Amino acid sequence: MYVRFVTTRQHPDTGVQMGIFQTSLLLHPVGQLADWDEARLVALRAWFNDNLEKPERVARSRRPNGHHAAVSWFKASASEHIARARELASLLEAYGVPTLMLTTDRPGYIVYEDEFQVAAEPFRGDHLDRGV
Repeated sequence: MYVRFVTTRQHPDTGVQMGIFQTSLLLHPVGQLADWDEARLVALRAWFNDNLEKPERVARSRRPNGHHAAVSWFKASASEHIARARELASLLEAYGVPTLMLTTDRPGYIVYEDEFQVAAEPFRGDHLDRGV
């Protein structure tokens, strides 16, 4: 099983629900968060930067201008990553950004994989709305 945390906002290019990492960037302007939440956001993002690889590929196509529609999913075994992602989702919720945890056994065409995650292009016709 794979786990993904998203918000209700849609990515303008792909129409896929934006993930919590991308959405957290929208909260970051100084002064928008309480000091302790700003510190927690910075710490969470630093932890993920240190403990989660950035996918080398985000598209099935190898063309430089190819469609980049892959989304990242945690592997179910990545329990510490998932726990910290829940914490980030909770922080977003506290600032009025609704979040969902999605799960699937079929993330799509896998274009990148490491110990903790996969990046996959959704199968045609699949919608990422399997919230739990």
